[in-house]
Amino acid sequence: MVDQRVGARWWADPLLSWSRDEGDHGDDSREAERHVFAGVRLILLGVTAVLQVSLGFGALLTYPHHPAARVTFAVFVSVTLLCAVWVVRRQPPPRAVVVGGVVAVMAASALATAVLPAYAIFGPAHWSWGQVGWSLLLLLLDRVPALLAAQAAHVVLGVGQWLLAGTPDRADIGNAGVVVLSATSLQLGALVMTRFMLRNASQAVEVAAERERAATRAALAEQWEQDLRAGFAGQLGATLPLLADLADGVLDPRADETRRRCALAATQLRRLFAENDDVPDPLVHEVTACVHVAERRGVAVSLAVSGAPVPVPTDVRRQLTGPLAEALSAARERARVSLLRTGGEVRVAVVSDAEVEVGTATGPVEVESGTYGRHTRMEARWRTN
Repeated sequence: MVDQRVGARWWADPLLSWSRDEGDHGDDSREAERHVFAGVRLILLGVTAVLQVSLGFGALLTYPHHPAARVTFAVFVSVTLLCAVWVVRRQPPPRAVVVGGVVAVMAASALATAVLPAYAIFGPAHWSWGQVGWSLLLLLLDRVPALLAAQAAHVVLGVGQWLLAGTPDRADIGNAGVVVLSATSLQLGALVMTRFMLRNASQAVEVAAERERAATRAALAEQWEQDLRAGFAGQLGATLPLLADLADGVLDPRADETRRRCALAATQLRRLFAENDDVPDPLVHEVTACVHVAERRGVAVSLAVSGAPVPVPTDVRRQLTGPLAEALSAARERARVSLLRTGGEVRVAVVSDAEVEVGTATGPVEVESGTYGRHTRMEARWRTN
């Protein structure tokens, strides 16, 4: 009679419990985002430098300006050069540089606008109007809310200074609208393109991660199948010669030794099938599988299990249940199996009414056996520590 039996789900897929660390995907996304920002900043650095030289410096030379305008131009150039120290190394500027640069260019733009006459504020002499937006993009590319707020503040401040300087007519208003729209649309377009590139980079990372997960799943499935075939081949290596001898008439199916070998092969195969089941307690499940084969032959087997489950490696379970399969395959009428688990060791013992020599072994699993009259006692012991 069996005291404890464990249900099994046949041929459980070991990949069901596999999962990939999502932190890797997050790291890849952040790395892609960093590369996009670094590349766009390099482009913005070049655009800002070219515009400052061609438009800003050219306007200072072409039109009369207050001496303060040259100071404000120096501020713009200094902020650009300071940002270049980090941008050329493909690193974002530090927070202190960003905050200081935004304040500096906004203040310099307000001063450059204040020293211009009202009629020139939205004319070609107003070199600082278009320069501010590109400098803000360079500083706040990865801080979109702050960038939009700074751009809005710049527009409001510039239009306010223009309105306070005099009363514009309809032509002046139309001209101012064209200047404001053309400058801000180009800069906002650059921001939109940057967000588009970030989205494409994120999608590329997701596709690459999914392909990597698929490749890993395929590799794991292939490895699992190879291991399964190797395990079956190892067990069938002893079974196939037996079947060949039976088919060729070399062995007599009525002989006791032939029946014992067939019973042993059946027990080993059943234990191998049980090894691949997804169960909470694999050792008990494999021991129970061996017991079931003996019971089907008409052997009365009692199984006693004591102790809490402990993790037992697959190769150790094979060594623990191997002698058990031999002893049960030779049993005639009765057998008693016990499984004892303590904090320091795991023992599998069997007493059967069979005269069979299981043998002794030392190593990770110690096997001891002895014959007492018409009974054989076998014990396999594995020390967990």
